[in-house]
Amino acid sequence: MILKKVITGAQTGVDRATLNAAIGVGLTVDRYCTKGGPAKDGLIPGNYPIQELEITQYHLRIENNVVVSDGTLIINKGPLTLGTKLSYDFSVKHLVPYLIVQLDAEEVISVSDVIRWIHGQQISTLNVAGPKESKLPDGIYKEAFFYLEQLFTSLKSS
Repeated sequence: MILKKVITGAQTGVDRATLNAAIGVGLTVDRYCTKGGPAKDGLIPGNYPIQELEITQYHLRIENNVVVSDGTLIINKGPLTLGTKLSYDFSVKHLVPYLIVQLDAEEVISVSDVIRWIHGQQISTLNVAGPKESKLPDGIYKEAFFYLEQLFTSLKSS
């Protein structure tokens, strides 16, 4: 398996789905947060590995996650907005490979295609980004968790 570590923020939604799915299958995870550990739902729970950055601007935390990774996987629904769009923009700026999985697409990119992308790009540290739970009225956590759990389980056995 080429993938060694998964990193993300620890906001609600895709970030938490990433952490929970990766931890659930036994992958190494890191999450970066701004100074003080704020999240949309209050302080980030202490049961997640934490690397608190000495910055308070969330866009710098997003840029850090892109720069320290070998590639960014964006899990999204609808147009890219806010921090999700910044993850894309920083990936382009820093020439970091990225892949966008639109969960609301007519045909969602398959887990096996994401695995081929990870292997093809030789990604050992994967940054996963996406919207907060509050961005979508029906939520994104469940769909992202289901997709990422399949991805990480498949990667772990490959």
